[in-house]
Amino acid sequence: MTSIQNEPTAMSWRSWMAFAALGVIWGLPYFFIKLALQGLSPAALACGRLLVATLILLPIAWRRGALRAVMDHKPAVLAFAIAEFAIPFSAICIGERWISSALTGILIATVPLTIALLSRSFGLHERLGAWRMAGLLLGLVGVATLLGFGTISWPLGWVGVGCMLLAVVGYAIGPLIIQRYLRDIDPFGPLAASLAVASVVLLPAALATFPTQLPAPLVLWSVGVLGAVCTAVAMLLMFYLVSHAGASRASVITYINPAVATLLGVTVLHEHLGVGGYTAFALILLGSWLATRGKAPRSEAH
Repeated sequence: MTSIQNEPTAMSWRSWMAFAALGVIWGLPYFFIKLALQGLSPAALACGRLLVATLILLPIAWRRGALRAVMDHKPAVLAFAIAEFAIPFSAICIGERWISSALTGILIATVPLTIALLSRSFGLHERLGAWRMAGLLLGLVGVATLLGFGTISWPLGWVGVGCMLLAVVGYAIGPLIIQRYLRDIDPFGPLAASLAVASVVLLPAALATFPTQLPAPLVLWSVGVLGAVCTAVAMLLMFYLVSHAGASRASVITYINPAVATLLGVTVLHEHLGVGGYTAFALILLGSWLATRGKAPRSEAH
C-alpha cells in the first residue's frame, strides 16, 4: 500500500469558510430528524435522506466521470457507506425517539475524542502527551456527567444513548477512511457511490415500515433539507476539509454542531437540558479541543 500523507499544518481561508458553514449545517440534522420522525419510521427517514442526497450527487458524479475512480476503491467506498451513512443515520433516527435533539448533538460532540482513540488503527500515529491524555479523560468525565444527571429515562433513554454512541464510532471512522483511502480522488465519485450503497442497504427496512398515507408537508420538507443540505452539501464540505485540513482537525467541527443543535432544541422544541447538561457540554468540548490540539499526526507507510 502507499503511505498516508501527513495532515496539512495550516488551514487556508477557504478551509475556514468550509469549517464555519459545516459547523452550522451539521447542527441542523437533529432538529429536522425530530420533526421528520413525527411521520416516518427511523428506517424510512434514514433511507429517504440518503435517497435525496444520492439523486443530487449521482448524476453530477456521472457527468464528471468521477465514478470510474470508485472501481479502484471499492472496499473503501463500501466501508465508508456503512460507517458514515448506513449505521449512524439509522442509529440517530432510532435513538432520537427517546432522547432530545440537544442531548443527541452533545453526544455526537465526542467524535474528535473517538478519532483520537482510533487514529492509530488507520496508520496515523500521534504522541499521546499529557495534554492530549487530559483531554481524553476530561471528555469522558463530560460524557459521564451528561449521562449521570438524571436527564435520561430508563430503559429506552439508555437505548437511545447507545444508538448515539454507535453513531459516534461510525462518524469517527468515516473521516479516517477518507484520509487513508479516498482523499486524492474526486469526492463526487465515492460520495455518490457510498450514498447509493447505503440507500440500497436500508431500502428493505424502509419499504417495510413506510406509512400507508403520505406524510405531512413538514415531514417531507424535513427529509428534503436532511438529504440536500445536511447530507449532499455537508459531505462535499467534509471531503474538502479532510483533504485540506486532515481528519482530526475536520472532526473539530463538532465543537460548533452541538451548540446549534442545543439552541434549536431548547428554543424551538422546548427541550430541557439543565445545569448538568450544560456543564457536561463544556467538559466535552474542552476535552475534545485538548485531545485534538498540537502537531499534525505522523503517517506510517504500509
